[in-house]
Amino acid sequence: MARHPSPSAASFYERVYAAVRKVPRGSVVTYGQVALYLGSPAAARAVGYALSNLPGQNDVPWWRVINAAGSISLKGRGAAADLQRQILESEGVHFDPEGHIDLNRYRWWPPESTTFD
Repeated sequence: MARHPSPSAASFYERVYAAVRKVPRGSVVTYGQVALYLGSPAAARAVGYALSNLPGQNDVPWWRVINAAGSISLKGRGAAADLQRQILESEGVHFDPEGHIDLNRYRWWPPESTTFD
């Protein structure tokens, strides 16, 4: 069941969605990176909450956000985690046998001129 964010959280969520939309195909960012880009370096968990509250039929590439260890963070690792991996692989992102992505290869670092608000 999705949580209904407060107005301030809703604003943060929209900023998360705008930032994640900038991540190019075949690249990933971490939850902490998104939080840092938004000026809230301690808000990695809030980035996860924002993505888990995405409305249906949206254009946010949520699957491009992974944890700092370079792996998928979905609870239970069920169908949603399988879907995330499948989409990333279809974009050319490779996983090692332990299910990790090489962040040195696939992590997106935006140009300095990129804004996230």
